[in-house]
Amino acid sequence: MNKLSIQDRVAILNILSEGAGINAASRITGKSKNTVLKLLAEVGQACAAYQDRVMVNLPCKRIECDEIWSFVGAKQKNVRDDDEAHADYGDCYTFTAIDPDTKLMPCWLVGVRTARCAQDFMADLAPRLAKRVQLTTDGLQVYVDAVENAFRGNVDYGMLNKSYAGEAMQKEAKRRYSPATLTSVEKIRVFGNPVEADISTSIVERANLSMRMGMRRFTRLTNAFSKKLENHMHAVSFYFMAYNFVKIHKTIKTTPAMEAGVTDFLWSMEDIVMMSETMGQ
Repeated sequence: MNKLSIQDRVAILNILSEGAGINAASRITGKSKNTVLKLLAEVGQACAAYQDRVMVNLPCKRIECDEIWSFVGAKQKNVRDDDEAHADYGDCYTFTAIDPDTKLMPCWLVGVRTARCAQDFMADLAPRLAKRVQLTTDGLQVYVDAVENAFRGNVDYGMLNKSYAGEAMQKEAKRRYSPATLTSVEKIRVFGNPVEADISTSIVERANLSMRMGMRRFTRLTNAFSKKLENHMHAVSFYFMAYNFVKIHKTIKTTPAMEAGVTDFLWSMEDIVMMSETMGQ
């Protein structure tokens, strides 16, 4: 069976990393859609495994967490309850975490907005941190028990609760294309002694915007949504690899992984290709 050259794989991944979709990558490179999807699957699996292994003993002082919405196959309201063939269809939330200082995003979880997923996400995050941190989440109540169970008191936890104006009177186009109006912000101390000024989710919310711009399948109001959950997860894993290790962050003038001491060199897309090839052997 023919195998893509390193140059071809690098070209495809560079295109995907800039927010283009699978079909666009296929058209630009002249490779079939199935070839692009197969490469994404191979690289995505390797990126997830590699980051799971190296994102340990992290020197973070603060962590912000949030969830970003997307959907697989169809929006939740359009999924039939009796459609067993499409059991993974519906709303999908990616739980994300970021260190506001180094901009490192140490872990994520693709799932749904439930207590179980929040528990799994925090259980994954807590042991990756080298010391006590100040943690901030939004007002989703399932985080409270999840943080308590994962950190066992070894955290300064604050919650940022935002309220928005009702959108019922807005015209349909404005409601769909414009953000809701923020009316109030409440900072709540949950555990420990969080510094009130640092109770914020601004950095992680901006990181979520980068995800929407950096992955075509996250773009709202288009038909570029994920058709399979597996491909969605592979795309997320590859995105975080490129974000953490390859792309230089404008604020810190280096990559988040270098700033946090996870790596001592600037990765290239070719390095990701070689890493995935090595881990796949």
